[in-house]
Amino acid sequence: MNETIEITTLSGVAEMPAADWDACACPEAATGRPVDPFTTHRFLTALERSGSVGRGTGWDPHPLVARAGDDIIAVAPLYVKSHSQGEYIFDFNWAHAYENAGGRYYPKLQVAVPFTPATGRRFLTRPGMEDTGRAALVEGMVRLASNNRLSSAHVTFCTEAEAEAGAAMGLMSRVTQQFHWTNAGYADFDAFLATLSSRKRKAIRKERATAQGFGGTIHALTGDAIEPEHWDAFWRFYQDTGSRKWGTPYLTRAFFDEMQATMRDDILLVMAERNGRWVAGAMNFIGRDTLYGRYWGCIEDHPCLHFELCYHQAIDFAIAHGLPKVEAGAQGEHKLARGYLPVPVHSLHWIADKGFRDAIDRYLEAERNAVDEEIEVLTAYGPFRRGARTDQQD
Repeated sequence: MNETIEITTLSGVAEMPAADWDACACPEAATGRPVDPFTTHRFLTALERSGSVGRGTGWDPHPLVARAGDDIIAVAPLYVKSHSQGEYIFDFNWAHAYENAGGRYYPKLQVAVPFTPATGRRFLTRPGMEDTGRAALVEGMVRLASNNRLSSAHVTFCTEAEAEAGAAMGLMSRVTQQFHWTNAGYADFDAFLATLSSRKRKAIRKERATAQGFGGTIHALTGDAIEPEHWDAFWRFYQDTGSRKWGTPYLTRAFFDEMQATMRDDILLVMAERNGRWVAGAMNFIGRDTLYGRYWGCIEDHPCLHFELCYHQAIDFAIAHGLPKVEAGAQGEHKLARGYLPVPVHSLHWIADKGFRDAIDRYLEAERNAVDEEIEVLTAYGPFRRGARTDQQD
């Protein structure tokens, strides 16, 4: 392409028509579900309209747009960050080190989906424009950070292909890990259990029996089966979890109303009802080939109910609907015993200061080696019986 590419920023994703954004973010949605529901126009604008991002949140949206003439060829969800909360690829130690040395780490740039530790494309391009559009967005991100004398720019939970391309363009690559479950074509949950060691199989059966004996009923709800009362209850669950984990919940109440209005067909709510009231729930997003576990909360404590709603019910749904994978969110080695194996997670980083950049680069190399070793060790300690199919990694 010989045409000059222009890079601009917007004041929010909502400034761009949905059709133009989604032509880059999810062109495959013309024939079904988007691969990644989190980069769709409706999800990102829900964050903006609900006040979950924007003024006062530390997530100031300035999406990047790459144009060739009158044609939009690529976009990226870019935010100016005044802190490192809600990212799940942690750089708190980097910030402390830089500021202790007299630097100013914040604000920084972040290409990400806020509050969402789920892998997906971050450089969103029209089909056929992958290389050109991605290169333009990377150049635009770095130029924006450099021209504004910002300390750094980060791309979190990108795909492995994007990580490789970004590294070739001079960005630093980081590898961390999550725990994912992979569907090996199981007919049902018992078929999955049959691949586990006897001890793990018995433990999960006991755990599920304990959870399902909590004295109520578990409901799996999606689409029009989700009603406003379910969001009222889930908001109470989310507030409880958010206040304990983060001090203040990241999402506003209005965000869940946006989900009801625009995304209920993309959502699976697993809700526990006892004595006529909702007492616990887990929220999942449905992608084309992945079920993404996102939020959990409760107002009553019941043994093993968390594991049932978040992990076992997710596997049930994935098997029933032929989804190849479940991503159960950030961290959690407790997922290993339940059939979720460690997989690498990728991010990209640009640091302005050369001395600091060199130090971070050395750290990242050591971290990558450590993560590779940990994944190998944890996989070996996984719950699958010897000789059973264990190709559960991405």
